[in-house]
Amino acid sequence: MLQKPRGTRDFLPDEMEARRAVEWRLREVARCWGYREVCTPEFEDLELFTMRSGEGIIEEMYVFEDKGGRKLALRPEITAAVIRMYINEAKVAPKPLRWCYYADCFRYERPQKGRYRQFWQFGVELIGADTAIADAEVIMLASEMLDATGVKYELKVGHLSFVKNLLQDLEPASRRRIMAHLDKKDYEGLNTTLEGMNKSGLAETLTSLVACQDLQEAFEIAGAIPERERIERTIGYLDAANIHYSLNLGIARGLDYYTGIVFEGFADNLGAEDQILGGGVYRLAHLFGGDDVASCGFAIGFDRVMVSLGETTGRKDTVAAIICTIEGRNRALEVARAFRGAGIRTEMDLMERGFGAQLAHAAKSADFAVIIGQREAASGEVTLKNLQSGEQKMVGLEAAVTEVGAFGSRG
Repeated sequence: MLQKPRGTRDFLPDEMEARRAVEWRLREVARCWGYREVCTPEFEDLELFTMRSGEGIIEEMYVFEDKGGRKLALRPEITAAVIRMYINEAKVAPKPLRWCYYADCFRYERPQKGRYRQFWQFGVELIGADTAIADAEVIMLASEMLDATGVKYELKVGHLSFVKNLLQDLEPASRRRIMAHLDKKDYEGLNTTLEGMNKSGLAETLTSLVACQDLQEAFEIAGAIPERERIERTIGYLDAANIHYSLNLGIARGLDYYTGIVFEGFADNLGAEDQILGGGVYRLAHLFGGDDVASCGFAIGFDRVMVSLGETTGRKDTVAAIICTIEGRNRALEVARAFRGAGIRTEMDLMERGFGAQLAHAAKSADFAVIIGQREAASGEVTLKNLQSGEQKMVGLEAAVTEVGAFGSRG
C-alpha cells in the first residue's frame, strides 16, 4: 500500500475546516490593515535562494533540473519570491506596498511534530516604507494576527544594532560563531569561544544585554548606536498601542539578512519547537537586481499555530439532514435548496436507505433532521427534529430555515 511522502500530512475534513477557519481570521486582520494578497510560483530559480542564503542551503531544499537543464527549487520560504515579484512586476508602483500571502513551502529536513517537509506560512511584507512607524505597524499587525488565531504566545522585540555594535571589531567567522551561541542560548559555549579570543569581558557584556529588559540600560551596555532615535520611536509606538511584548536585544539569528528591528513569537505549549513567528526589517531587492528598497515583514508558522491550538479546534458547521420517503424526494430537493441558499450545510441520503436507517445515520452526523413524508409533501411544511434535544415539530419551510440558521449563529 502506497504511503504519503515522509514529512507530509493528509488533512481530514475536521482538520481542514479548522485550518480554513484560522486562515480566514488571519486574512481578515490583514485585509483590515490594508494588506492585499499576492501569490508566487511554488518553484523558482535555485539562484534566488542561494544568492540570499549561500550554497549551504541547497542541502535543506528540494532541488531539481527541468527538461531544459535549468536548476530549480521548491520554495523553502516566500519572502525572496515576493521581492523578486516586486522587482519584476511592481517596482514603479506607488509605495508603500502592503502585501500578504498564504502558501506552502518545502524544506528537506528531519520531520518532527510542528516541523514538516511541506509546511504552510502566512506572511506579510511591507515594501518601500523606511520609517519607525512602518516598523511598528508590522509588529502591531503581527500581534493582532496572532491574537486572532487564539494561540497563547509571547512576543519578543529586539534590534540588531546592539549586537552588531558589540561585535563590530570581530572577523565575520567569529561573529557567526558568537551569533550561533546567542541564538541557541549557549552561554557556556559563548564563554569558551570568547576566552579563546582573549575577549572574556565581551561575554559578560553580551550576557548582560540578553538579560536586559530596559531600553535605556541597553543603550548604556551597547554604546553609541546611530539608530537610537528610530529605535526609541518604534518602541514608543508599540507602547502607545498597548502591544504586549518583551525586549530581547540578544536576538542574533539573521544578522546577515535583517538590518534593524527584529521580532519573534513563541507559543506557550509547544516545547522546544515553540517559535511560531519571525520577522524584521531587511533589504533584499538590490541582491536581485532591483533598487535598495527598505522592507519589513514576518511569517507565521501556520502548522505550529494549529498544533498549539489543537489541530481541529474551531466552531463546526450546523448540519441539517434531509430525511424523506420516496414520495417526498422531489419536495426534499426543493427543501434542501432552500437550506443551502441560507448558507446551511445540508445533506441528503444517496444510499436509498429506509426512513429509519436515514434517521439513524443523521443522528451520527447532523444537528437537525428535516423530515419530509407524504403528509409534509402535501402540506408544504416539514417536520423539524433537533437531534440534540429530541424536540420535534411541524413548521413551515421558512421557519425551519430560520431556526436552524439561528442555532448555527449561537454555536
